[in-house]
Amino acid sequence: MVFKKLMASMGAGGASVETELHAAETTPGGVVEGRIRIQGGKVDQEIEGVFVGFQAVVEVETQDGEQRRNVEFGRQQVGGAFTLREGATHDLDFRLPVPWEAPLTTFRGVPLRGTTVGVRTELAIDRAIDKGDLDPVAVGAFPAQALILDAFGNLGFHFRAADLELGHIRGTDQRLPFYQEIEFTPPQAYARGINEVELTFVSGEHRTEVILEIDKKGGAFSGGSDAIRRFTVEHAGAHQTDWNAYLHGWFQELGQQRGWF
Repeated sequence: MVFKKLMASMGAGGASVETELHAAETTPGGVVEGRIRIQGGKVDQEIEGVFVGFQAVVEVETQDGEQRRNVEFGRQQVGGAFTLREGATHDLDFRLPVPWEAPLTTFRGVPLRGTTVGVRTELAIDRAIDKGDLDPVAVGAFPAQALILDAFGNLGFHFRAADLELGHIRGTDQRLPFYQEIEFTPPQAYARGINEVELTFVSGEHRTEVILEIDKKGGAFSGGSDAIRRFTVEHAGAHQTDWNAYLHGWFQELGQQRGWF
């Protein structure tokens, strides 16, 4: 029995966990629901807690260059302590709120390449966290975000890539330790002066801060940027604005000021 407990503590013959999401799609501000099944191993084990949260792959700048790391956010405890008997099963339902700042992974059914998000389930066993299960989840835009993204498409911009950057955008109410950049290439009408437009949402329950950066040289939120535009979208009244005209007007104004058009 002592040997079995030792092996279980090392991950051999111990408890396993499997998570089933009721729906693999959600939006910022929404909820992910699912069921966790914990399967007992070859020995009784004391489960000290069950946790679920989101995990995303984030780019981190280091002295050795750019690295990609798994970063957890929105983590919550959904189950307390119990004894998991040998070979027994223990089921647990959960509801996990999606942070308003959660990055988007899909839009209008099209994956945003470069951004991955999953739901991570963890068991606390023997005073340690056993990384149990990771289930991919698709995060789509809520209506106010969709209006902005649709405007880019209507103006002829094409999605290039998306990524998550570790850090904080100064002057925003950002709460997560990272932010998302959604990159667009311009249509011919804007191509003379614009190499790329990077879009970031910093969303809350009632409003979304929108940060747009026109970049000719690359490097988001850097000193080499050509122009940055910030504005706030109130969720309740977002549909009252013609976002096609708003964005087109700004691009035209900027282009005339700088002789691009």
